[in-house]
Amino acid sequence: MDVIELLPRLHLLRFPVGQAYLWCDDDQVTLIDTGILGVGPAIADAVTALGRAPGDVRRIVLTHFHEDHAGGAGEFAALSGAEVLAHHLDAPFVRGELPGPLPRFEEWELPIHAEAARHLPEGTPVPPAAVTSMSDGDVLDFGGGARVIHVPGHTDGSIALFLPAGGVLFTGDTVAASPVDGSVIPGVFNLDRPQVLASLGRLAELDADVACFGHGDAVVGGAAAALRKIASAR
Repeated sequence: MDVIELLPRLHLLRFPVGQAYLWCDDDQVTLIDTGILGVGPAIADAVTALGRAPGDVRRIVLTHFHEDHAGGAGEFAALSGAEVLAHHLDAPFVRGELPGPLPRFEEWELPIHAEAARHLPEGTPVPPAAVTSMSDGDVLDFGGGARVIHVPGHTDGSIALFLPAGGVLFTGDTVAASPVDGSVIPGVFNLDRPQVLASLGRLAELDADVACFGHGDAVVGGAAAALRKIASAR
């Protein structure tokens, strides 16, 4: 796992499949997504290397239920005692109460998805003991107030998080950075691509300086312009 500092309070955790983010306030740490099953100890090591304890992670905020974002949630919550939060439409899938719906793949996405799936670990993720539901407009107590933005399309309960105080936006898989050239693109493997594009348009209206994607390198500086450019081209 790679640990990359984006800002003094913000680090990217990059796994073999997927990635997560650590936001460090003075008195607590927030984990945005968890990556795949089995990465709990590596996340704990990353937190420790930053001079914090795993128990300082007060909350795990999941952008959606997919395994590469929520697969390690139960594992790390048990290790740290952190509260797990997910949008109320995705929460039943995170809890393991229901199987989540599969994406509606476009033909060109199939080989890409097959290659990514090849790197997923064997085994079934252990659901968190409890999941707190979130809704659009909720404000979470980190980063000076993190606003929950419902951005359906990738999944019905996909969310983004916006920290107005720092201009930091976590997009989940609604937006990505291309692995080919790093360009900002709409997310793939969606339930409803037109809805993803509409959600992307909503994110482009925000005054974001930093955009942290579910896959690919973050945009640090001028993120709003990058989002508006692709939103206007769709």
